Amino acid sequence: MTFSLAIVGRPNVGKSTLFNRFVGKRLALVDNQPGVTRDLREGEGRLGDLRFTVIDTAGLEEATDASLEGRMRKLTERAVDMADVCLFLIDARTGVTPTDELFADILRKRCDHVILAANKAEGSAADAGVIEAYSLGLGEPVRLSAEHGEGMNDIYTHLMPLADAFAKRAAAEAPDTDITLDEAETEAEEDGIRRPTAERPLQVAVVGRPNAGKSTLINKILGEDRLLTGPEAGITRDAISLKLDWEGLPVRIFDTAGMRKKARVQDKLEKLSVSDGLRAVKFAEVVVVLLDAAIPFEQQDLRIADLAEREGRAVVVAVNKWDIETEKQQKLRDLREAFDRLLPQLRGAPLVTVSAKTGQGLDRLRAAVEKAHDVWNRRVSTARLNRWLTGMLEAHPPPAPGGRRIRLRYMTQAKTRPPGFVVMCSLPEKLPESYSRYLINGLRDDFDMPGTPIRLHMRSQADKNPYKGKKKSTPSRLRKHLKDK
Repeated sequence: MTFSLAIVGRPNVGKSTLFNRFVGKRLALVDNQPGVTRDLREGEGRLGDLRFTVIDTAGLEEATDASLEGRMRKLTERAVDMADVCLFLIDARTGVTPTDELFADILRKRCDHVILAANKAEGSAADAGVIEAYSLGLGEPVRLSAEHGEGMNDIYTHLMPLADAFAKRAAAEAPDTDITLDEAETEAEEDGIRRPTAERPLQVAVVGRPNAGKSTLINKILGEDRLLTGPEAGITRDAISLKLDWEGLPVRIFDTAGMRKKARVQDKLEKLSVSDGLRAVKFAEVVVVLLDAAIPFEQQDLRIADLAEREGRAVVVAVNKWDIETEKQQKLRDLREAFDRLLPQLRGAPLVTVSAKTGQGLDRLRAAVEKAHDVWNRRVSTARLNRWLTGMLEAHPPPAPGGRRIRLRYMTQAKTRPPGFVVMCSLPEKLPESYSRYLINGLRDDFDMPGTPIRLHMRSQADKNPYKGKKKSTPSRLRKHLKDK
C-alpha cells in the first residue's frame, strides 16, 4: 500500500457505497438513512493496478461542539489530516449545498491532494449538479456513480500520477531487512503453535452489550482516540478492525456494535450492525466478552459468551468499569462463582477485571488473550492421549446399557483451533452425554486447556473382518463335482 485515500463528504452522498466498490466487498454498512457511518473504517482498496489504503469516514456535519455529530466531525477531520489523498464526494442530484462549500474550504487548507467527485451522476437529472460542482474551486469534478461503478476510470486517471509519486516516497522510506521467509515461518510455528506475525496477526473481537465500554477499551489499548466514544448507548455501528502491536503481540482487533436482545432489535440499521458484529465473531480467533461490573452476567451476556463458544472461539471474559467498584474482593468472588455456575461450558476461561477509562488491568488482559490463543492451538500427542484415556476408564468405566459394556478403544486429536478429538468406540450412539462431559472436563484439567471449546466425537470402529456381511459361497471344484453327479 503506497498511499491512503480518505472518502469525505456530507451524510448520505454515497461514501460507504464507494468504499465497498474500492475494496470489492460489502464491508461498510449501507442504508438510505443519513449518518449510518460513525467510525473510521479502513480497507485494502483496488483500482486497476493501484493498491492503496481506503478510509471510509462519517458524514461531515457543521457541528463543532461536544455532541455526537461534533465528535464524528473531529474524527473525520483527523482522517483528512492523516490521508495522502482526499476524495470529496457531493450529491450530483442535490447539487452544491452551503455545507459542501464550507467543507471545500476546509479541504483546501488541510489536504494537499483533493479529488472532487459528483456521485449519483447517472442520468440527465444530475447534469445541473455536476456543473454546479465547478463553483467549489477544486478543479473539474469526476462524474461518478458508486452504485453502478461508472466513472471509476476517471478516478484512476486522477490517482495514477499521485500513486507514482507516493511509490517513490515509499521506496525511499522502506527499511532494510535481511530476514528470510523461512526464518519468519520457523518463528511463527514455534512449539507446534502458529505464532501471530505482522502479516498474520492474532484476530481478536471485542463483544458485549451496548455501553459496556468496548470502543473506550480499544482506544486505551491503541493509546489514541481512534474510535468514536461517548455516554450514548449504541454509538458503534460497523464492526471496525484495527491492526496494532500490543506490547509485542501483533493483533487485529475488531470493535463491534453492542448486541441487545433479539426481541428489542427492531430497527433495520441495528439489525445490520448486530449481523456485522456476529460476522466478526466468526472470523476471530479470540473473543473478549466485555461485561459491565455494575450489571454483569445478564441474560444477553450469557448468550453472547455461548455464541462465541458454539462458534469454536477461544473466550476471555473481561469485567469493565472496575475502577468505580468499591467492594472489589467480594465482587470478584461473586463474579467467579456466577461465571462457573452460569457458563459451565467455559469452565476455567480467563476472567479479567479492567478499567477502559484508566487502563487498569490491560496487561492482564493481554496475557489472558495470548494464553487463550495458545490453548486454542494446543495439540496433544496420540500416545499421551491413549495413556490418559486408560486412566480415565479405570477411574470411571463407561456404562453398560442392556448389559453390554461400551468399549472405548482408541483416541486421537483430529484438529486444533479449537481442539477436536475422536474416540473410537463400540455403540457410540448409546454413550450418554454425561460421560462425554466427564472426558472433556478431564481433558481441560489434565492437559491445561481451561476455557477453550473442546470438540469430542465418538465413532464406531469399523470391523476389520473382510468377509463380514458377504454371502457364503460354494467352492468351484465342489460345484463341478456336484454337477457331474
